[in-house]
Parts: sequence; structure tokens; C-alpha cells
Amino acid sequence: MFKFFKRADHGNEKPELDLKTVVQGYSIEVMPRTAAKIDDFKALLPAGTRVYIAHIDGTPIDDMVATASRLSSDGFQVMPHFPARSIADVHTLEDWIKRYRNEAGVEQALLLGGGSSNPAGPFDSSIQMIETGLFDRYGFKRLHVAGHPEGNRDIDKDGSCRLIDEALVWKQAFSERTDAQMAVVTQFAFDVEPIIAWDRRLRRAGITLPVHLGIAGPAKLQTLIKYAVACGVGPSLKVLQKRATDLTKLMLPYEPEDVLADLQSYLADEPDSLIRQAHFFPLGGVKTCADWANGVLASSKQSASSPPVAV
Repeated sequence: MFKFFKRADHGNEKPELDLKTVVQGYSIEVMPRTAAKIDDFKALLPAGTRVYIAHIDGTPIDDMVATASRLSSDGFQVMPHFPARSIADVHTLEDWIKRYRNEAGVEQALLLGGGSSNPAGPFDSSIQMIETGLFDRYGFKRLHVAGHPEGNRDIDKDGSCRLIDEALVWKQAFSERTDAQMAVVTQFAFDVEPIIAWDRRLRRAGITLPVHLGIAGPAKLQTLIKYAVACGVGPSLKVLQKRATDLTKLMLPYEPEDVLADLQSYLADEPDSLIRQAHFFPLGGVKTCADWANGVLASSKQSASSPPVAV
């Protein structure tokens, strides 16, 4: 849960903008090939950090499990991706779950539809994987699901948010009738306004699941635009496109201070928000992203030594 420091301002208490409060307890995403470039994760990430392992089509499950085992042995909370449309059959899903549990001690998973438009097997959504009961059978305690503040045209082809909102209502009900610990992890965005509108819409719909907000880490602007287009980032892409027209900023690396500052301001004014912590997509490199986030935390000895939030 975010905490906000106060300062006196002409006799009134107002929120003090401090990026430490939104970076504290961050999670981060890696892939087996990017993790292999890091010699020592314990020297790079705060102890107990939740590390997601992205499963890109074509990545051998052996590589995924080996990366999970390494990170788990180092004391991190490991959360591998399970992309529904990439899983050939129920036997494959069960095999993945068993291997993560038995070989790497994993008991957390991010369930998502996946990027493929043609399912490799019977699964088209995270709901279908949940309904197998396999995660519960093998002792997975925490299940995170995907969120889309700017919509997802792969799911709602008409540009609405009807289907993705209905899916979150189902997952909310599932969390209420089971003991699964659940949260929503979002796609990254570059403008806080669609995030605010989405957060408020979910609450009106009765959603109470905590949100871990996707944030793009520092990267070259050209790299960021490429990933944003590939990942289907919506209206907030205009923030990058506008930056690209400014010659004074074109060659400078993007850093997420602006969106985090806007987020901090919103959360200070709206404490009932579902947003609980930041999840970094290290599009400019895992070390670059972690160094940036750790630098923010290091500006306060107290914040840097606090344990990560786990909700």
C-alpha cells in the first residue's frame, strides 16, 4: 500500500510528491535470455522483490524453469507467465505447473491470454486455465491476471472494454469464493489519464482486486515506441509521439518520472484507488531499469531499507 508524506503549505496539509512512495516495493519482469545477462540478482534487486518471468513463444520450458529456480534460490518471489494461447493441452499446463512447483518452489503465477491470435490448444483465456483447478491442486497460493487500462483490441475488437471488464468481474468473484490471493497486473501506459479513468470504472463495477500498475522503465525513445506499438499501447502512445517531435528530447532516454509523479498526485488525492504498487517493464534493459528504480529508493535511507510490498 502506498504511503504519502505530508508537508505544511500555508497552513494546509498537502501531499508531497515523492517518487519513492510509488517505486517502493516494485516488481520487475525478466526473460530467460535477459536474466542470463545478470551475474548477481541479489546485488541488483532489493531482497524479496517479486520477479515475473515472461514466457515468449518458442522459449523452452526448461529455460523458464531453470530461470525460476535460480531466482527462487536467490530468495526472490518468482512469478512465471502462463500464456493460455501458447499451451498445447491440459497435460502441458499440468506439466508446467508441476515443474515450477517441484523444481523451483514456485507458488505464484501470472495468467494471461498471450499474444498469439491462434490458440495452440484448448485454452483461449486465463479463465479457462483457472477453471482446470490445477493451480489449486499443486498449491499455487497467488494468481495474478492481466489488466488493460487502455483496452485490448485483441479481445474487444470493437474498441470497447466490454469483454475485458466482464472477465475482471468473473475473476473478482473467483477471488471472493476461494482463498486465492489475486491482483491485476497492467500493460504499461505513458499517460495517467486513461489509468485514472480505468481505476474509477473498475471500482464502480465492484472490483476490489489490487492493481500493480505497469510502468515502462528507462529506454531509448525509439526502442520504447517500437515496443509500445507491438504491445498495443493505446492513446497514451501520443505522449511518446509528441516527445519524438521535440528535437531537444529526441536523443535523450525516456525515464518514467512524469507518469509516476502524476500517479503519485492522483493517489494522494484518491486513497481508495485500487493501485497498490508499480511493476516495471525493463524495455531498456533489466540492469538499467533496476538501477533507476533503486536510485529513486536510495534517495532515502529509510525507503531503501524497507521491505517490498507484497499484495
